[in-house]
Amino acid sequence: MSKPTGKWKILWVDDEIDSLKAHLIFLEKKGFSLSTAMSGDDAVALVQKKSFDLVLLDEMMPGRDGLSTLEEIKELKPHLPVVMVTKSEEESLMDDAIGSKIDDYLVKPVNPSQILLVIKRLLESKKIITGSSMKRYITEINRFNEKLYGALSPEDWHEAARILAWWNLELDNNPDTGLEQMLDGTRKEWNIEFTKYLDKKYRPWLNSDKRPVLSPDVVGKYLAPLSKEGRKILFIVVDCMRLDQWMLVEPLLAEFYDIRREYYFAMLPSATPFARNALFAGMFPDDIHRAYPDNYSTQDEGSLNRNEERFFNDNLARHGLRFDKKLRYHKIYDNTQGEGLAKRIADFYDSPMTAFVFNFLDILAHGRSNNMILKEIAGTDSAFRSLMKSWFVHSPLFTILKAFAGRDTTIVVTSDHGSILCQRGTIAHGKRSTSTNLRYKYGDNLNSDPKESLLIKKPDQYRLPMLTLATTYIIAKEDFYFVYPNNYNEMVRQFMNSFQHGGISLEEMVVPLAILTPR
Repeated sequence: MSKPTGKWKILWVDDEIDSLKAHLIFLEKKGFSLSTAMSGDDAVALVQKKSFDLVLLDEMMPGRDGLSTLEEIKELKPHLPVVMVTKSEEESLMDDAIGSKIDDYLVKPVNPSQILLVIKRLLESKKIITGSSMKRYITEINRFNEKLYGALSPEDWHEAARILAWWNLELDNNPDTGLEQMLDGTRKEWNIEFTKYLDKKYRPWLNSDKRPVLSPDVVGKYLAPLSKEGRKILFIVVDCMRLDQWMLVEPLLAEFYDIRREYYFAMLPSATPFARNALFAGMFPDDIHRAYPDNYSTQDEGSLNRNEERFFNDNLARHGLRFDKKLRYHKIYDNTQGEGLAKRIADFYDSPMTAFVFNFLDILAHGRSNNMILKEIAGTDSAFRSLMKSWFVHSPLFTILKAFAGRDTTIVVTSDHGSILCQRGTIAHGKRSTSTNLRYKYGDNLNSDPKESLLIKKPDQYRLPMLTLATTYIIAKEDFYFVYPNNYNEMVRQFMNSFQHGGISLEEMVVPLAILTPR
């Protein structure tokens, strides 16, 4: 073991330090620089004067004992790792020590190998993790790359999205510039191949009963069977939540629930007016347009999902689900509204079917494009994940989920689509009446670069509504976003490195669905 700039410096504090000479020699032979102290006062004085990388601290010493010494050391050097060495595993003692922020503890008698393992874990874990991570990364990526140019299944692409998400979280915890660059390259390569895959497979899926689960299939595949088993269901849709974001908060819920994670594909465009309407209606957008002609009649894109509750009720009825009590549906746009809902959450405990839609992440993603402060706070995928977790921990959503943990209710949590950090502009040609979205557009006689986008001249082939006689759709691939030729530079400047959705990418289209059963 080696430290980047010299030996690791360890302070060992014990009133019987002379009896530990064999241990000290063992650690010195392993390359550590050892200092010793026989009392708490001497230890505090040394910490004030010198720089140490770790302290081994005896719990029972005459005069200033281990706990009071620990408190003083942590006041002087809050981030200095301290390992308590104790004769007792008494619970109250360890509670006090943990409350004083020990980093680990050993119970006497200790042997040199025990001490070495603790030191290695605390001082060299990052180095060890980095080396191990590189080997695991290469093994896992190569294993999938071997499949990449063969006959991939939909489940293979679910796995690809999971691999990318897992490594995102791993590198959040253990940053490594080299691995991060490799992961970015892998992400781009896999998205290129995913786009090619969809070019061949997506249209046949739309009219096949052997397709993978798509947005219109979710209620019939997951909610209807659970309800027919007699379970009460809370259905939560977190708008614009990506797989990596769900995997980040999933461990927080594992204390309260047994969690089974599934995946489905958001339909195209991977955006609220299409993917989420299809999710609640159990129908493709062309069928929605025929059954509910008023839904797509407005020019206000923000209100294109105003019929969700009606869609959901009708969808459940088609599956033979009719309830004595009215279905409960609420859309939450901000924390104030969510907190009000959380305060009266007991009103929903006996409902056979409840649906909550949380719009925070979608609003955050859109707001970030126009807000310089948000751009600075959430300037990368990693920062956006961190911001999402911070929101979740303090959110009414987490409060609601914890409240339901003690109830006989099955929770189904999902999203309608994800988002992608857009980094390349591609030119779109269209009229002023064209929709304003950056990852997809619909309007009359649109056109775009076929290498960077999907041009849909016949919407019915993609199960999309024909809104006029000349309606066309364009959908951006990979990490492209649409800009207009007469305003190219300004749009590139404004929307470069913004989170958008509606296009074709693993991040947008592979959607997590988690079934939570109270423990």
